[in-house]
Amino acid sequence: MSDLSSEEEPEEAEANLGEYDGERNAEGERHGRGKALLPNGDIYDGEYEHGLRNGQGTYRFENGAFYTGNYLLNKKHGQGTFFYPDGSKYEGEWMNDQRHGHGVYTYANGDTYTGEWLNHNRHGQGTYIYKDTGAIYMGGWVNGRQEGEAELIYLNHRFRGNFLNGNPAGLGKYIFDIGCEQHGEYIHSEQEKGEVEEEEEPLFFGTPKWKASEITELIHWTPHGKKTSSREASQSSLHEVSSEVFSPDRDAGEEDEGNTGEELNPGQEEEGEE
Repeated sequence: MSDLSSEEEPEEAEANLGEYDGERNAEGERHGRGKALLPNGDIYDGEYEHGLRNGQGTYRFENGAFYTGNYLLNKKHGQGTFFYPDGSKYEGEWMNDQRHGHGVYTYANGDTYTGEWLNHNRHGQGTYIYKDTGAIYMGGWVNGRQEGEAELIYLNHRFRGNFLNGNPAGLGKYIFDIGCEQHGEYIHSEQEKGEVEEEEEPLFFGTPKWKASEITELIHWTPHGKKTSSREASQSSLHEVSSEVFSPDRDAGEEDEGNTGEELNPGQEEEGEE
């Protein structure tokens, strides 16, 4: 997210203050319904309370982004939808100007994330769908990265296991539509860079490698009713993923945070008072 401090408006002479057309209270504060053209070119059209955006409103940024939804004390808070300049969109819950709670983010490349958010990051349980490959990640997230127990679903097989810092890690298994499971673990090449504090997690470098340990049988089937022998299933499955690595073509997308402006803070908008 862009740095709010870098967008603060300087003190301006009265002649350069923003324009406001709307209701005011007895103290002359913006109160009720109104529309404001702010000093930086942004426009807010919605409800005010004692000079602050409060209630339903739409905030349009000069760069083309806009937010429509609920405000509390000048902050995005409650249900709202944000349309970003690159075409991506977030629709869901907000708290104190951040994505927080449950929401759906549609990325510019067509990927989608549906799930929990904390302090602007994907955090908790969520589902990420990769549009290009059709792969689906269902499971845990920590600070925007895939982490914890999860299931990664492909066209004709799926992986169940644990993730760490965006990659599969440790024990897991592949489940195949032909009716068998391959058990094993993902191995990371682990190395240290310089001195690492005892409490710090080791840094992982390189691509995680899948090491198969055994095949277990399930009820075998094929789409055309052809029976598959246990031996054929085992050999086919082992050959298919013995060297497989986690690669749904790319990592989960990043939210468009660098190109989006931010609303002026309470002090900034007060500078627009006429």
